[in-house]
Amino acid sequence: MSFPDQFYFVETTLREGEQFAGARFTSEQRVAIADAVDAFGVEYIELTSPAASPQSARDLAMIARRGLKARILTHIRCHMDDARLAVESGVNGANLLFATSEQLRQVSHGRTLDEIIERAVEVIAYLKSHGLEVRFSCEDSFRTPLPDLIRVYKAIDSLGVKRIGLADTVGVASPREVYNVLSAIRAEVSCDIEFHGHNDSGCAIANAFCAWEGGATHIDVTVLGIGERNGIASLGGMIARLAAIDPALVSRYNVEMLNEIDQMVAEMVGITIPFNSCITSPTAFTHKAGMHTKAVLADPRSYEILDPSMFGRTRTVAVAHRLVGWHAIAERARELGIYLSESQARAAAARIKALGDEHDIDGTTVDELLYEYAE
Repeated sequence: MSFPDQFYFVETTLREGEQFAGARFTSEQRVAIADAVDAFGVEYIELTSPAASPQSARDLAMIARRGLKARILTHIRCHMDDARLAVESGVNGANLLFATSEQLRQVSHGRTLDEIIERAVEVIAYLKSHGLEVRFSCEDSFRTPLPDLIRVYKAIDSLGVKRIGLADTVGVASPREVYNVLSAIRAEVSCDIEFHGHNDSGCAIANAFCAWEGGATHIDVTVLGIGERNGIASLGGMIARLAAIDPALVSRYNVEMLNEIDQMVAEMVGITIPFNSCITSPTAFTHKAGMHTKAVLADPRSYEILDPSMFGRTRTVAVAHRLVGWHAIAERARELGIYLSESQARAAAARIKALGDEHDIDGTTVDELLYEYAE
């Protein structure tokens, strides 16, 4: 397995994330998010275009002046009016987009590939003349024929942009397709490559990972994966995927902040952290089945590819249910400071299983039973 020597996160909660149905960030919330993901250690923070609204323009300029370690980007149309606003805002870079698939070209702008390239030449030259880092992205890349992508990207690469971007705008791509397309583009351009993948068909994290495998150097993420429709790859999900390969890959990030950041943004947009959210879900490190709990008590690595303590989390061995095993019961007794022999623990487990078949039980009930069996 071969990967680029370096990779960077483009954290876009303040652009893509603002397009989530429940998001309407105040100026104070935008600052709080920018400060948090900067402290986490992301390399880039992307914000909504200054052309979107007057407050968006003011907040973009304010955060650009904030002195954060991350490079501040704005996401704009490949249009001179937007480019001028980007320069005026004081950002470090501009992320340009232009729809290239036949579907979007027909309904969006009606331009040919030659006309797209001609417009890009003008806008990119202007931005570079003002010292901005430039990324050019073909919107709807994975419904754009590969020869068309290569044609556009080779022309853009020759202009000296920092990177080009491939966007799975509607979440149609599969991981294998992403890898193949990224690999083909990587062979044709010398600049960096950014990937932006939506989750419409459930492949956002897998696709982002395969983009990295195929040669992408920059991966777009948001907190909790929020974004247009059902969002893009999540910051926590990508951290989990990389840490599962080698924790050293994410050692430069303050990963113990993930839970705090996810909680903060979840409250801002009025949702709870999903049960299947990598790392930060309330159940992410909860073990329940008897066979699992026996093994994880003996060696956590048996059923944990990630160490919860790395992220400031703790594991939970659930005992108040009918699937409980006697090893988990014995461990809970030890936590309470009481001793159960194997026969006592087995008997207590059998009693709890029977109760669990009849109705829901809670931890208090289990603890009371354990004290009974210890007498």
